[in-house]
Amino acid sequence: MKLKILDTTLRDGEQTPGVSLSVEQKVLIASALDKLGVDIIEAGTAIASEGDFKAIKEISQAGLNAEICSFARIKKEDIDAAADAEADSVFMVAPSSEIHIKSKFRGKSEEDVIQISVEAIEYAKDRGLIVEFGGEDASRGKLEFIKRLFDAAIDAKADRLSYCDTVGVLTPERAESIMKELSSQFKVPISIHCHDDFGLATINTIYAVKGGATEIHATINGLGERAGNAALEEVVIALEVLYGIETRINKKNIYNTSKLVEKLTRVTIPPNKPIVGDNAFTHESGIHTSALLRDSKTYEPISPEMVGRERLLVLGKHAGRASVEALMKEYGYKATKEQMLEILNRIKEIGDKGKRVTDADVKTIIETVLQIKREKKVKLEGLSIVSGMGITPTASVKLKINGHEKIEAATGLGPVDAAINAIKKAISEYADIELISYHVDAITGGTDALVDVIIQLKRGNKIVTARGARTDIIMASVEAFIEGLNMLV
Repeated sequence: MKLKILDTTLRDGEQTPGVSLSVEQKVLIASALDKLGVDIIEAGTAIASEGDFKAIKEISQAGLNAEICSFARIKKEDIDAAADAEADSVFMVAPSSEIHIKSKFRGKSEEDVIQISVEAIEYAKDRGLIVEFGGEDASRGKLEFIKRLFDAAIDAKADRLSYCDTVGVLTPERAESIMKELSSQFKVPISIHCHDDFGLATINTIYAVKGGATEIHATINGLGERAGNAALEEVVIALEVLYGIETRINKKNIYNTSKLVEKLTRVTIPPNKPIVGDNAFTHESGIHTSALLRDSKTYEPISPEMVGRERLLVLGKHAGRASVEALMKEYGYKATKEQMLEILNRIKEIGDKGKRVTDADVKTIIETVLQIKREKKVKLEGLSIVSGMGITPTASVKLKINGHEKIEAATGLGPVDAAINAIKKAISEYADIELISYHVDAITGGTDALVDVIIQLKRGNKIVTARGARTDIIMASVEAFIEGLNMLV
């Protein structure tokens, strides 16, 4: 039997500080999660707000394959909201540690919590809901009480149980032993819900599965309150590749889903994050690259294609001959041994100055050393920006594309956004260009600081990096964008 995945990106993930999703954004993410193959989508908390209620209802009516779930406390109004929103199930939690019972149910005993839980479960079943019942903060509670609580929940016809490590204090060893004990006693599906306060959410989830958990809770990119939840992409790939435990996840959709969530939540994925970070399949070191080009398994535990990604070779101070040769082959250039050495030295020189070497830098170096004159296909002829308080930022741009003049205007969230939108509009009939990433650094101090803008652009399967450096952030951004365009069109 395949391990079930409950994705809580739209509930626990949205509790990440600063994250707030609209109904439309939640529906978009739910659709992506369904294509990803998650079994249960916890779409929010129906009682929390009108927006959450509406989102759960729209997702429930979207005809997705996944079971649609609402979070609920052991309260009738929470259950009514979930049922009225047409959710298939509720993830219902009861306080199960002394600290949670004292703070949330003042004056109530453990027996009171059990009785209230039973009544809530029975009511939810009467409302036609599947019930996954969880012990909140179970990892700081007494296991004897958790067992009595779960016993009563099953007697009340709860469909599934969940052991919650609410503040991330589990260790892998405890996770495995506790789950072994619970799964041997209770003959219903049991899930594990882990938080990452000590950086152990992924391994605790894995060890809980080793102990007998048949379902896991996770979020895309490890989003969640405080330090986040177990990251779905990490847990799934580790389980499938290292432990041979299968899920229904369509692994090729992992990266696209991750990037969608990053875009809509505006929580940037750290570059060194496993599986989905920018650097996960990016290689610079010459020694590594040389071996990698002969056999990718030398420095990659899995192929990037498994998770919907591509390998990326970048050049910098650690670059070697093999990576330069690979790039030159892509550009269709050939060099003598002496020219190759000169190209490599110039690339390393930029890296030694502490600068990031972009694809545009490398191409310029190659063409300079080989004395190749390249006519730029896209030239900026003019740019004007209107922006200010109470004014929608608007940009007008004049480009020369393959010798033909093109004028376009566009609006944006800010002047840079407006300028980039205008350029994309002007170039649209020639190429479909996607802006992958945008990074700004002030090289010098003060209001007249030199600004260094590095962007990543994508056309089809090709991704390039380019740089613009000016005291004007708008012009630096446009310069970088035009530079990247000239490598793609």
